[in-house]
Amino acid sequence: MAAHRSGPLKQQNKAHKGGRHRGRGSGQRDGKGRLAVKTLSKKVRKELSRVDQRHRASQLRKQKKEAVLAEKRQLGSKDGPPHHVLVVPLHNRISLPEAFRLLQDSDTGTVHLSEWGSTSSFMLLCPRLKHRWFFTSAKPGDLHTVLDVAKVADTILFLLDSVEGWDSTGDYCLSCLFAQGLPTYTLAVQGVSGLPPKKQIDARKKLSKAVEKRFPDDKLLLLDTQQEAGMLLRQLANQKQRHLAFRDRRAYLFAHAADFVPSEENNLVGTLKVSGYVRGQTLNVNSLLHIIGHGDFQMKQIDAPMDPFPLNPRVIKSQKDQGMAMEICATDAVVDMEEDLKVLMKADPDRQESLQSEVIPDPMEGEQTWPTEEELSEANDLLKESSKIVKKVPKGTSSYQAEWILDEDGQSGGEGDEYDDTEYEDFMEEESQDESSEKEEEEECETMTIGESVHDDLYDEKVDEEAEEKMLEKYKQERLEEMFPDEVDTPRDVAARIRFQKYRGLKSFRTSPWDPKENLPQDYARIFQFQNFTNTRKRIFKEIEEKEVEGAEVGWYVTLHVSEVPVSVVEYFKQGAPLIAFSLLPYEQKMSVLNMVVSRHPGNTEPVKAKEELIFHCGFRRFRASPLFSQHTAADKHKFQRFLMADVALVATVYAPITFPPASVLLFKQNSNGMHSLIATGHLLSVDPDRMVIKRVVLSGHPFKILTKMAVVRYMFFSREDVLWFKPVELRTKWGRRGHIKEPLGTHGHMKCSFDGKLKSQDTVLMNLYKRVFPKWTYDPYVPEPVPWVKSEISSAVPEVNME
Repeated sequence: MAAHRSGPLKQQNKAHKGGRHRGRGSGQRDGKGRLAVKTLSKKVRKELSRVDQRHRASQLRKQKKEAVLAEKRQLGSKDGPPHHVLVVPLHNRISLPEAFRLLQDSDTGTVHLSEWGSTSSFMLLCPRLKHRWFFTSAKPGDLHTVLDVAKVADTILFLLDSVEGWDSTGDYCLSCLFAQGLPTYTLAVQGVSGLPPKKQIDARKKLSKAVEKRFPDDKLLLLDTQQEAGMLLRQLANQKQRHLAFRDRRAYLFAHAADFVPSEENNLVGTLKVSGYVRGQTLNVNSLLHIIGHGDFQMKQIDAPMDPFPLNPRVIKSQKDQGMAMEICATDAVVDMEEDLKVLMKADPDRQESLQSEVIPDPMEGEQTWPTEEELSEANDLLKESSKIVKKVPKGTSSYQAEWILDEDGQSGGEGDEYDDTEYEDFMEEESQDESSEKEEEEECETMTIGESVHDDLYDEKVDEEAEEKMLEKYKQERLEEMFPDEVDTPRDVAARIRFQKYRGLKSFRTSPWDPKENLPQDYARIFQFQNFTNTRKRIFKEIEEKEVEGAEVGWYVTLHVSEVPVSVVEYFKQGAPLIAFSLLPYEQKMSVLNMVVSRHPGNTEPVKAKEELIFHCGFRRFRASPLFSQHTAADKHKFQRFLMADVALVATVYAPITFPPASVLLFKQNSNGMHSLIATGHLLSVDPDRMVIKRVVLSGHPFKILTKMAVVRYMFFSREDVLWFKPVELRTKWGRRGHIKEPLGTHGHMKCSFDGKLKSQDTVLMNLYKRVFPKWTYDPYVPEPVPWVKSEISSAVPEVNME
């Protein structure tokens, strides 16, 4: 019996090293000061001892604690801006005047009332607590007011009902606020003291259980007596402030007063004087100002009038009675404002930001100058070299005849190069509209319903049949897109090589090259693009943190002179709407391509098609645009999505002014009744015109005859020329086979194809074609006011059904 001998590939294990264990000290002694390559290549960092490390950690903790305390002490103090509190009642049973009456206690401090239209607000000065508050209110049905004031409020005070907490309108308002980003908030319950004493504890327990879905770890405070109102004010003053990133890097201002001075040439445009407290960052007069809902403007100057609501007002002794003292209230401060007025800054035309938002395209920019003689001679030499082409021609063919013979892949004579995908869709829509109008003309006879119920007639009166038909068609299209993604029927009235002339085939969607600067639309000549957006953003944010800016400091009461403002802004403010202004960072007034990651809101199930007009709330901006939807991937090409799908994060692409992330994004759709429905939420991803959105079209055919790896496929094309045109494009099947077209058969679009395996008779042959798509330029900064979300109006939007 032969013994087993190991071969040359036998595994060789390391021999065990005997002896005692070597410690770190012996290794350092044997190394004689030699260091590893990694240690030498890294920067030499000073190693601290354990005591020094603890000392440094305690110093950092102390600095952070002091920064938090300084921020808390400045807010609402005599040197900082008043503590802005937005009061939002989340149920229609809550009495807002009663809550304001409890907070306006004369024992707590001095109260200054101010009312503009429907918006009531008041300033509460409390020298005992060394704090001053500015309370404003907004009804949850008034969506624009709630979202706009929440962007600048320091704290939101939610008033809950003692039984239900919030109703449907309040729940919708909370969904929008959570998506936008909540600042510091407090929960207060109204109406608990009105219950019997034995039921109060049970009511609070039930309410806590109902509220913990939205607010899991928050404490409920009561607001029924003066004592509870005082405890609520202390809680508001001592709360740790939560930060919203998009407003911390910009200066912003909530208008307490506004005045309009019309210009001499036009009464509809003039100078707007806005007074309020500066918050966020230092406000520079040379930067641009964005008034929410109205656009971007330039400032002329910044004035510094006397603060109308000082925490410790000046006291004037009366000559008759030395014991009596008179405090200067807000009205006296306004009278003396002109005396104490001083100009802080005036705009410098050389350093002021421009309002130019678009590039004016020059049609002659791409033209070349007349070439020199050397360039002409080089071009002739290249032409001679390139003109020598080797062709296969029949024997006896002259050189003149050979020039007229086309290659196998020569271009076919198809007209109509400008025929586009959208034109075809418009043509099909017009045809369907014409057919429906003809049917309506034919059916001119009257119909009468006999024996129908009166309730059915009332129900039918509220139903919009045209809107119902459109919605049904959109549901069908969305369902077809889910079942057969990107599949289209090859048209029979138009040649496929003309219908899909702007499409191309790709070997691999992920790895095949595609130049992002190729065949750009005319609108791309109007936008701005960064060479490196990420580096520009980092540089601007670093300058905000480190560079000292001249201007109005945080907490100062100032008056801004804003030039070229339409008179509608002041009328809007006098009707009761809030006037809020944000300063813009560099380049934020310029137009570019914005990409936003959005997810479908679970409360809305209506189909949303790409290129539909939607309302965007992006950071501090509000505008209308028609977005493209695409997949959110890390590749260089992103597949176009025809619908906003549920449970999938997609990227919405629009033309809009540049905004530096982070910024929250809310997408609304305006219904036929004027209300705005929240359809998606997300955040701003990037500002990148080079992000390629690729539309895919899938042509399908059916195997007619199958012989091992060969098959005859029909119904993909309907002419021999189309088969030859698309011959280089690779084929695939739904069951994973790959192949290509060998040759056309006959003149009706049948073609012989070969595959990498045997086809099944029930398989489907597919061809993928791709085209880059761009968003439509539909940006509109004006957004109409939505109809308030009231419970009765919500129910009236859908006809009521009697279940009896």
